[in-house]
Amino acid sequence: MSALTLSTSSAATLRADAVVVGVAKGAKGPVVAPGGDGVDKAFGGKLAATLETLGASGAEGEVTKLPAPASGVKAPLVVAVGLGKAPGKKESYEPEALRKAAGAAARALAGSKKAAFALPVEDADAVAAVAEGALLGAYSFTAYQGKAEENGANGAAKKGGKNGKDSGVPLAEIALVGAKPRDKEHKAAAERAQVLAAEVHRARDLINTPANDLDPKSFAAQAQAAAKEHGLKIEILDEKALAKGGYGGILGVGTGSATPPRLVRIGYTHPKAKQTVALVGKGITYDSGGISLKPAGHNETMKSDMSGAAAVFAAVVAAAKLGLKANVTGWLALAENMPSGSATRPGDVLTMYSGKTVEVLNTDAEGRLVLGDALTRACEEEPDAIVDVATLTGAMVLALGNRTFGIMSNDDAFRASLHEIAEEAGEAAWPMPMPAHLRKGMDSTVADIANMGERMGGGLVAGLFLKEFVAEGTTWAHLDIAGPAFNESAPFGYTPKGGTGSAVRTLVGLVERTAAGDLG
Repeated sequence: MSALTLSTSSAATLRADAVVVGVAKGAKGPVVAPGGDGVDKAFGGKLAATLETLGASGAEGEVTKLPAPASGVKAPLVVAVGLGKAPGKKESYEPEALRKAAGAAARALAGSKKAAFALPVEDADAVAAVAEGALLGAYSFTAYQGKAEENGANGAAKKGGKNGKDSGVPLAEIALVGAKPRDKEHKAAAERAQVLAAEVHRARDLINTPANDLDPKSFAAQAQAAAKEHGLKIEILDEKALAKGGYGGILGVGTGSATPPRLVRIGYTHPKAKQTVALVGKGITYDSGGISLKPAGHNETMKSDMSGAAAVFAAVVAAAKLGLKANVTGWLALAENMPSGSATRPGDVLTMYSGKTVEVLNTDAEGRLVLGDALTRACEEEPDAIVDVATLTGAMVLALGNRTFGIMSNDDAFRASLHEIAEEAGEAAWPMPMPAHLRKGMDSTVADIANMGERMGGGLVAGLFLKEFVAEGTTWAHLDIAGPAFNESAPFGYTPKGGTGSAVRTLVGLVERTAAGDLG
């Protein structure tokens, strides 16, 4: 991950490959945002006019590069990044606008060694936003690239160049100009941003790893290694333990794969904790749909169907790194959904860990089966609240698009609290209802419940199914991150192409509220 430093030096005098300044949309054209004054002075006060001549408007996500003037700025390159509409005189730039701008600039400077970020940092919240955005934007997954060069084949290995010549290598160092290294709040904000970014990167790496290298067993091994490193308690149930324990949902989904399933419990405790939150993640390391095979064109990104488990895993580690005064238990329901002679068939009946029987009408509705077992098990420990996270339904993507996840809950106040936390974290989310009348569609003539219901409102039906496995009186919420978990389009802001690490920051925010005794 990129190095992060706080600097009291002037943006114009700091030695770096590039200096980043903010530009906003003013009433009469682009305006240079606070922080970029020294650079603007080097341009004779005409930086905004120069940018406008080049076509810049200050629109959100807009990046304009121009050479620094012959004197006045030590960095050879100036990168102007759009912040959107300029705030009023008594207003400040929104944290998410700063995150996105810093992220876009960091992406644009891939391959550079050092960049000075001279964006508005008037308080600790702004420092946190710029640091977080820049670190999240400086991400690249290159684990499977350049192998031929490493093995001595013809061709030169990739090397980081100046000013973003090599987009495969993230920006190496980020200097936050205007942030004060001796200010406790600024320092704490930067340290938190580094932890969050590192764990979002962990989740992204897991999501981007192909299924031939990340199966339930290897995923569990990574959790075990992290637990050892950070002093976390871990328990891994293999296929024998799952069978002995009666985890029919997880076993039913994983039975068609050559790689058996796992249920991982990874826990962080704090001696002064007063509340406990349980996080449950769907971890389908590859989802072919099983016997109900997905059609062509829908399989290519299904390595990402474990994004929920990746988010939970990363959030638990982040809580430990931050030393939050809360107890956090992560449950990773790991399986590979494959078709074979031993796979669960449509029409089969599974007996879940709770004892409830489920008629499997569609083997591609598998996430709810592994989550059902994990939710029941998590409830046995009587946490103060449970949140499950899953790339659960295409219906949620149809409802909310590719950048927003849905929130469902059996408690309106808790749902509202999670929505607020997500918005504060910069993760787009929307509260969704749980219409009771949709439950009837899952009635089965041969089992207690079917794993499918009405087609319309399918995302809500899935949430109602999960609710069946939550103990009475337990506060619970379900995050369906099917849309934002994997970005198939072009990168934007601090969001890369591929795995995004969706929900990690929301979950960490929840744990922080838990530590404060405020679960909503």
